[in-house]
Amino acid sequence: MKNFLNKEAEKFLKFIAKTNSLQTHRTYENVLKEALNFIELESNIIDITPYRLHIANLSKKTIAKKVSVLRSFFDFLKQEGYKFKIVGDEHIKVPKTLPKPISLENIKEALKVANIDEYLAIIVIFSLGLRISEALNIKLSDIHGDWIEIKGKGNKTRILPLHPKLKEFIQKYLKINPKKEYLFEKDGKKYSENQLRYTIQKAFKKIGIHATPHQLRHSFATYMLDKGARINDVSELLGHEFISTTQIYTKLSNSLKLKNYLKAHPLC
Repeated sequence: MKNFLNKEAEKFLKFIAKTNSLQTHRTYENVLKEALNFIELESNIIDITPYRLHIANLSKKTIAKKVSVLRSFFDFLKQEGYKFKIVGDEHIKVPKTLPKPISLENIKEALKVANIDEYLAIIVIFSLGLRISEALNIKLSDIHGDWIEIKGKGNKTRILPLHPKLKEFIQKYLKINPKKEYLFEKDGKKYSENQLRYTIQKAFKKIGIHATPHQLRHSFATYMLDKGARINDVSELLGHEFISTTQIYTKLSNSLKLKNYLKAHPLC
């Protein structure tokens, strides 16, 4: 029975590799490799209790992430036509941590000292609010005049408007640095996640700031909402499946809350 789970896990990981980033695939692979040493399978019952006991000393957030990987695996088994009762799959409440946006001042400072490749990486992810995997997959053929086609999670595609300044910079960049297929490539090969992440971190390191591509995405969402953009529009731009995912950014927009409060309050 253990062999069965191992074989199905291999099939599941191949599926994950096709629809997700390399980093996500590695995360799933590591969790499954660890968990399958503890999971018990008997008849039509899968018991993950031994694994939950093994990881019990970890933080709630880490436990929740690991169990979430297992749930995805079990959903895959259902899609494959298998019926199992899952034991030990209780949800765990995790306190939500707010993402930390980078200040606009720091972003502008980093852009001033960035070389042309660093500038492109920062401006593309920040202007469009992209995930790092989405930025990496931008092909030259995806850019259509004032619009750009973005391939998101699960191969879902969304069309985003190109800010005139971003469009102008990309055109100038490609004249100086012509590419074969991808916007982010070197010597004809697409950037890896580590290459793009390092490119961005280098620019911010010059001004003494540690910043990540994901923080740039957070910053895009936060400042869009702060300037009065509708949450439905921001959710669509970010490629969120559920608007509840976008709502976490509203907690960061204190200045917008105060402005709306003063505008709406009967005594103001």
